[in-house]
Amino acid sequence: MRNLKWTISIALLILIIYPANYSYSETDESMKVHFIDVGQGDSILIETPNDKTILIDGGPPKSGKLVVEFLKKHHVKNIDLLIATHPDIDHIGGLVAVMKSIDVDRIIDSGKLHTTNTFAKYIDQIIKNDIHVDVAKRDDIIDLDPLVKIRILNTHNGKKNNNQSSIVLKLSYGEIDFLLMGDSERKQEKRLIKTNEIQSEILKVGHHGSKTSTSLPFVDLIKPQIAILTYSKTNKYGHPVDRVIHNLQKVNAHIYSTAVFGNITITTDGKGYFVITEKDPMDGLIEKIG
Repeated sequence: MRNLKWTISIALLILIIYPANYSYSETDESMKVHFIDVGQGDSILIETPNDKTILIDGGPPKSGKLVVEFLKKHHVKNIDLLIATHPDIDHIGGLVAVMKSIDVDRIIDSGKLHTTNTFAKYIDQIIKNDIHVDVAKRDDIIDLDPLVKIRILNTHNGKKNNNQSSIVLKLSYGEIDFLLMGDSERKQEKRLIKTNEIQSEILKVGHHGSKTSTSLPFVDLIKPQIAILTYSKTNKYGHPVDRVIHNLQKVNAHIYSTAVFGNITITTDGKGYFVITEKDPMDGLIEKIG
């Protein structure tokens, strides 16, 4: 029985670290992208090869302390760029705690206004901290690290709801691309398909796997090696819906979710990558076998 436990654990470790049979070499110029488990919400920390830090969203208000602890654990004393993809509570709520605890040099915001207490607290903290804010513009390149290209593919244009206004980013380092979809919907996906600029190895799935996003034509064009889903096991929205999972399976994407794996980190040298997860999804099975 003990041998079976070890066999399962070793097999799972191989799957997690080498999900797509990519080669990888650890260098001083590696980039790390952390998908932080904030429950039902989004928060992503990017550590660039030249030691620049980018925080995208901060989860809901109750996760603000968790995000701050995660940042401090990774020795982040200053955020070079904070990106608020859109004003929903599960994306900007935790940013108030972040701004209270860690210096932020600059913010890029979607420009979408929202009449909620959460949004008011977010704006109030920006004013208190006197943080410079830029409104995102489609097709702009974010100039932060010369080794990393970050292009804004979607943002607010005055006629969109909150989710449709999400800042969508394509993050490229060498040969490895990340497509970070925020909560954008199928209407935005249709426009992005026409640009033919979305092929990426790693996809942060839009809107937590909701029925509003992740059409088959969209993921078929991207053909992601890795698909990241951010949601809580106990969410009331039914995320992720079966259609999204089936579409990702049809393009042979390896699916990772924060609900199952906890914090997920992808490290890349610009040629290959590997995935490390906080939790082992086989733990429950191994305990039952024992």
